[in-house]
Amino acid sequence: MDRGERLHWWQTRWFVALATFMAIVPLLWPDIPPLVDLPGHMGRYRVQLDYAQYPHLHDWYNFNWALMGNLGVDLLVIPLSKIFGLELAVKLIVITIPAMTVAGLLMIAREVHGRIPATALFALPLAYAFPFHFGFVNFALSMGMALLGFGWWLRLARLGKFQFRSLAFLPISVLIWITHTFGWGVLGVLAFSAELIRHHDAHRGQGFVRSWLLPWFKAGIQCLVLAPPVLLMLAWRSGGHVTGQTGDWFNWRAKVLWVVQVFRDRWQLFDIASVGVLFLLLFKAIRDPNLQYSRNLGLSFLFLLAVYILLPRIVFGSAYADMRLVPFLMAIGIIAIRPKPGMSMRGAALVAALGMAFFTARIAATTWSFLLYDKSYDRELKALEHLPEGARLVSFVGETCYNEWKMTRLQHVPALALERKLAYTNDQWSMPGAQLLTVRYGAAKRFAHDPSQIVTDVQCPREWWRPVPWALTRFPRDAFDYVWMIRPPQFPAKFMQGLVPVYVNGVSGLYRVDHNVPAPVIRPGELPLPKWERDIILSDGRQFTSNLPEPEATESPFGNASH
Repeated sequence: MDRGERLHWWQTRWFVALATFMAIVPLLWPDIPPLVDLPGHMGRYRVQLDYAQYPHLHDWYNFNWALMGNLGVDLLVIPLSKIFGLELAVKLIVITIPAMTVAGLLMIAREVHGRIPATALFALPLAYAFPFHFGFVNFALSMGMALLGFGWWLRLARLGKFQFRSLAFLPISVLIWITHTFGWGVLGVLAFSAELIRHHDAHRGQGFVRSWLLPWFKAGIQCLVLAPPVLLMLAWRSGGHVTGQTGDWFNWRAKVLWVVQVFRDRWQLFDIASVGVLFLLLFKAIRDPNLQYSRNLGLSFLFLLAVYILLPRIVFGSAYADMRLVPFLMAIGIIAIRPKPGMSMRGAALVAALGMAFFTARIAATTWSFLLYDKSYDRELKALEHLPEGARLVSFVGETCYNEWKMTRLQHVPALALERKLAYTNDQWSMPGAQLLTVRYGAAKRFAHDPSQIVTDVQCPREWWRPVPWALTRFPRDAFDYVWMIRPPQFPAKFMQGLVPVYVNGVSGLYRVDHNVPAPVIRPGELPLPKWERDIILSDGRQFTSNLPEPEATESPFGNASH
């Protein structure tokens, strides 16, 4: 597009500022952003900040600093928590993520097309995609940084500042890698595809070697400034303490599911219809004579699509690896669309109005959804007002065996007892080398870490979750002083034997363990006998391992590693 054209409203700076502000609106009201895994991370941040001050934390957790590609928010909360306190610091950091995502997409669109095309507005709601709702905050932060970084990479190339770009992106690549490895990898893919097109265009018509083969070599040379984190990656993953395998390749059913669920939040029909809008636009751009795809971003889309196809579901023990790429793959595909020369401005204005309406509708729905989740958090967190500081707490959060579209987002709320009350909670992840914190509370046995906090009404296939009666009869009562029940499924009241109510709110409640009363007993045949943990393969493909003591023969081990 000609940079000399008059700017239309969706191409102005004030619109970019408005869209960036709209992206933060859903997060303004909730005290704690209602993202599934975020409360669990906040518990880790509290240990990180106060580990030296409270000796009892040493009895429960190991915390060791290490250089790894997953430290974004962990590092940012250190200075910000001193100014704002931990909870507000986390909220402010999380608020920047959708804002950076929207600003980055618009910046890339402007650099590639010369002006922001009207169709780009349809990509903006992907700032609130399923991976963000899941609470992968380090990942999402790194992706926001990668989008802004790629926009700047394109701008510096347009201005011919290649030497300055090389000097600037050497530290930028390391910074994004430290935030999260995924963002660094995506930035490399985007930058390489852009350089490939640029060098191809510079030698177009100069023969097959110069216009098609040589650009691959030159693009690789240009992107060498992004390569230093490879050394950091090798050092990190070669550590003997690092666990977690890579597996579940070419799971086509899951890959299709991730695309359908890209907007998954609360209202299934609305969320799936929103995906349909994006696909309608992507296919219309192929057939509509007034629209076309940018070769620059079109190639980036194809490269990311190849990465998505080849990426397994589990990478280094971290599940949902391929799922995380979907919203950004779709966003790049959408901002690649632009009007062909000669398209009437009336048509472009109509497309922009439709895109703005779509963005506004998604933001409004997400804002209302987050308000409802915030009320749910507030109801459950009242129990913490009755919990003593430093308590040994075991929590049980209700879940169902079928994958409901609307998640409760309460799965890691127990960690807020650790964050607010410095209490022990059994929902922390314990994967050496993947995070800075691991669990060492051996007395908790099979109720030491995630997913021992998840309970169901029956044993779920291929899951480590315990039915509520099994959890209440088998958790080691000498290791805990309190039990926090968070919306458990219905179960016989007799299994609450030895638990004294402290605070009850509907089916949820906080209970004190009476150590003088024995645990209830499950009669033979009362519940199906669960399989032993050591014989079950985790749903993320790893064989169960633990540095905690082996269970007794009567122990009923279940679990799931979903993080």
